[in-house]
Amino acid sequence: MSDKLIYRFLTAFVVFCAFSISARADSPDSLSQIKMPPGFSIKIFAKAPGARSIAVSPQLNAVFVGSINDSVIAISFKDGLAGSTWHLKGGLKVPHGVAWREGFLYVGEQHRISRYRGDSIEALVKAKPEIIYDDLTDSAWHGRRDLAFGPDGKLYVAVGTPCNICMPEGNQGTILRMDPDGGNVSIFAHGIRNSVGLDFHPKTAVLHFTDNGADQMGDDIPPEELNHAPNAGLHFGYPYFGGGDSRTSKFKKETPPANAVQPVVLFGAHVAPLGLHFYRGSQFPKEMQHDAFVAQHGSWNRTIPDGYRIARVRFDENGEALSWEPFAEGWLQGPRSWGRPADVSELPDGSLLVSDDRQGVIYRIVYTP
Repeated sequence: MSDKLIYRFLTAFVVFCAFSISARADSPDSLSQIKMPPGFSIKIFAKAPGARSIAVSPQLNAVFVGSINDSVIAISFKDGLAGSTWHLKGGLKVPHGVAWREGFLYVGEQHRISRYRGDSIEALVKAKPEIIYDDLTDSAWHGRRDLAFGPDGKLYVAVGTPCNICMPEGNQGTILRMDPDGGNVSIFAHGIRNSVGLDFHPKTAVLHFTDNGADQMGDDIPPEELNHAPNAGLHFGYPYFGGGDSRTSKFKKETPPANAVQPVVLFGAHVAPLGLHFYRGSQFPKEMQHDAFVAQHGSWNRTIPDGYRIARVRFDENGEALSWEPFAEGWLQGPRSWGRPADVSELPDGSLLVSDDRQGVIYRIVYTP
């Protein structure tokens, strides 16, 4: 049986089992299981089936949510509270990625990147797609296209490799950079297995991104990654490395690029780090300013499950990553999980939003001194 068939079978089996044991996020005991530092609390912000990537538009007072199904939704908000929910777009192909910039909603589907113009949620509902880029491998394997705008005004797109361990072809295993209209496309970074989280450090403007390590290498290897790319053209080691400095057996006899960049932070094996967000607000304690929050989606091919949490990555005043620690956890109870964090974003009031694609909700985390 091929790697691809094994992957699909195991993924389907794990998803079936996971849903069979999941609890409701709004049940009496579920949210009370989430443990955070003193002063923090978590509540349901809104329902969002299959919720994945989150983009906030302060101009429209709207939260846009991509999904693992075929829809993008919008949620209006005021004073940190959710208002109406809109079914913004449907009939799409796994529209995981969303981004907002200067009157356009950008949507990353498995096979293309589109944008919609609108000065209100109502206008976006009626807007027709403008396809700005469609040269993507149309594969469900690592086909979640994360989007982020950089301080340079360019759109950055994470493009996974459609396999477990193989040599990427074309623009697979890269982060692309392009103009907002899809012009001047270039490969900004390569040697990446599957990144599903991009953000720029608020002080240094350096791109940071998560990367998922290879499967079927063991319970405790390879580590998962947080990387940084201070300039274009860097290679991050895949497929010679499955994660960190763990060599893959398939490419162990081949010499990796001499300049292959190692991660700035290593997470545990198979925790599946997805969404990444640098904290820019002032509601949280001052020492959290410009730290990163990472959604660890959780393991599927590990004997003892790990992940299913929000991690905090500490940074120093120069924008250098120091270490990581759990920030919010409790979606995993013993060997069973009832929720899977997928992305992290921030409302204008400084509270955090967290998506959960298993429960189909957006949580809001608030700090009260």
